[in-house]
Amino acid sequence: MKYDPGDLQAAMERDPAIIDENDAINYHAGFIAVCMYRESHGLWLQGRKEEARRIGFEAHERTGCDIHPGAEIGKRFFIDHATGVVIGETAIIGDDVTIYQGVTLGGVSSKKEKRHPTLGNRVVVGAGAIVLGNITVGDDVRIGAGSVVIKDVPPDCTVVGVPARVVSQHGIRVDMKDCLEHSEIPDAVGDELRKLGEEIRSLAKKVDSLAEENSKLKNEIERER
Repeated sequence: MKYDPGDLQAAMERDPAIIDENDAINYHAGFIAVCMYRESHGLWLQGRKEEARRIGFEAHERTGCDIHPGAEIGKRFFIDHATGVVIGETAIIGDDVTIYQGVTLGGVSSKKEKRHPTLGNRVVVGAGAIVLGNITVGDDVRIGAGSVVIKDVPPDCTVVGVPARVVSQHGIRVDMKDCLEHSEIPDAVGDELRKLGEEIRSLAKKVDSLAEENSKLKNEIERER
């Protein structure tokens, strides 16, 4: 199997489960999916679209990853576990991007136009995240696991939630190793639920206090009678 040395380097650096280069080349589904995409994309650019589609189909059957040959993907691309990954025809992905299992870069239009996302450089997309439509995700963005991104995201941000929203921007830059720890991003939904819980408990105390005062007033009125 032909492979790009940069893609292999990315896999070796970003997946501690890989034993050695031979292990990555033969058994790492994400790396294999990227290699097969590179081959299919080359054929696509040559106009040999049926051959390109055949390789893309074989890659899907072999790895569980569906990358359209027409997608444009930059250098040192890494998929950690290929299962369930979908990358549409007009998607554009920059350099040094990492995506996890179950990620979808999907379209929201049936027209023959740019209908899939554009991801900048050094973007990390957490497991199960969905990025939809002809939107742009800037450089150095982290997308939290399970998020749904439907609007442009400025550079150097962390976005989480459904729909996704920015929870940090222009913070202290971290290196690639830290960026891979996408489970450490803020839990915006959880934070909001905790706030609601605190408000409910506060209101419950006020209700109990009012009920107690009301009971005292009733007792005083009865005594006066």
